[in-house]
Amino acid sequence: MTDYLLRLSDGDDVAIARNDIDPSATLAAPGGGALRVHTGIPRGHKVALHDISAGSLVRKYGHVIGVATAEIRAGDHVHVHNLAMPESASALASGGASPQGLPAIPERLRRTFAGIRRPSGAIATRNYVGVLTTVNCSATVARQIVRRTEDEVAALHGQGVDGVVALTHGTGCGMASRGEGWDVFQRTLRGYARHPNIGALVVLGLGCEVNAVSALMADLGLDGELPVESFTIQDAGGTAAAIARGETLVRGMAQDLCGTGREEVGVEHLVLGLQCGGSDAFSGLTANPALGVASDLLVAAGGTSVLGETPEVYGAEQMLAERAVRPEVGEALLHRIDWWERYTASQGTTLDGNPSPGNKEGGITTILEKSLGAVAKGGRSPLAAVCGYADPIPRPGFVFMDTPGYDPVSVTGMVAGGANVICFTTGRGSVFGSRPVPTVKLATNSGLAMRMAGDIDLDCSGVVEDGVSLEEMGARVYDLLLDTASGRRTFSEELGLGGEEFVPWQLGAVL
Repeated sequence: MTDYLLRLSDGDDVAIARNDIDPSATLAAPGGGALRVHTGIPRGHKVALHDISAGSLVRKYGHVIGVATAEIRAGDHVHVHNLAMPESASALASGGASPQGLPAIPERLRRTFAGIRRPSGAIATRNYVGVLTTVNCSATVARQIVRRTEDEVAALHGQGVDGVVALTHGTGCGMASRGEGWDVFQRTLRGYARHPNIGALVVLGLGCEVNAVSALMADLGLDGELPVESFTIQDAGGTAAAIARGETLVRGMAQDLCGTGREEVGVEHLVLGLQCGGSDAFSGLTANPALGVASDLLVAAGGTSVLGETPEVYGAEQMLAERAVRPEVGEALLHRIDWWERYTASQGTTLDGNPSPGNKEGGITTILEKSLGAVAKGGRSPLAAVCGYADPIPRPGFVFMDTPGYDPVSVTGMVAGGANVICFTTGRGSVFGSRPVPTVKLATNSGLAMRMAGDIDLDCSGVVEDGVSLEEMGARVYDLLLDTASGRRTFSEELGLGGEEFVPWQLGAVL
């Protein structure tokens, strides 16, 4: 049965099992002939299309994904038991196969959404009261303030208030007050405090931390831009007094935000964060490339999309670098890859440590294979810029931000940089949210979409299972993103998720 196997490129050594394959089954091989499998093959996993000798490079997507560590017969299951990362993997970085040209732009492509215009002119997609902590020592008090007010604030949703969020973290003291770690931390706090989706802000400290409230407030420079109050637990008189003061401030700010309206604005005000988590073998075939089409549509209409997760483009970085609008943009990406190679080596690991057990159970074997699917989220648009973690995202166009692959840390950097909507693809399942920015979740396969129906906003499995074109699925994603930016609540928002995913990238010594 030809439908059982899917070969992605004519030069591939392996095909993907569309469904679970029974042991000793005989299948029609792509391109003709019969192929007998020797063991059961789980759905999404790889099957050898011909004999592969030990030490040979193995290709999928038309690119190297690993090296055979044992003799592989035609029909064998190809996975961690017989496939590994090759030496000098960066030298095999995929390039030269990036599709040329952009997809056709529909004549009636939507170019506006209903956004919230701030006095500064910035456009928001949500309207939150934020409680931002300077230090982990004030995190519990901040969470208590939010727990005691969130139901009251949530009741104001019909009046234009989306909620209250505690922006807490695990640092702010026991750290050097200068250097790369400090700079990244300050950029992240500054980015959230000044994010358009924060309509009012409470800044809360303990009172003796390295990241002092007074210094942070001076650095934020928010005077007159939005309602903001700051205080420390020590000055307030302790925990109970600080909670009471915070409750009063949040309730008053939420009431003041009531009546905030929306207006039609151009999609040039949208900054889309592209993220994947819990990926499987279908990620690179369905949800990721469909999101890539939506990203291209947004960029073509004047908006901005940002790809991150640097460890998850490893092995595919040349595909991005070759799309750079200027040589120095491509070089900047390659320099970040070099940094990650040195960084992981200094920690006693490699970038191939990125694929998780769930990724592997879903059919992904090496980081090279994972990256080739992950970069599909970035579509085909020219790479306009490369920026650092939590740096303001250059606009408009397709941008790369240097972030870790760990989802909460990566999205935190994107939101700090200005992303005002996140699209998150998943094959294994995710309960991710990202308050104060909405997260749209896409499923890569129908099994997940049915099993976690209350978490998934759009099922993209039809690309493989029902013959839906990537262009059509991408248009559906694009429309859903604009609806979400206009106020349509995602499943993660309905469930109240996203309050624990503010996780700044912590670099440097803990003192």
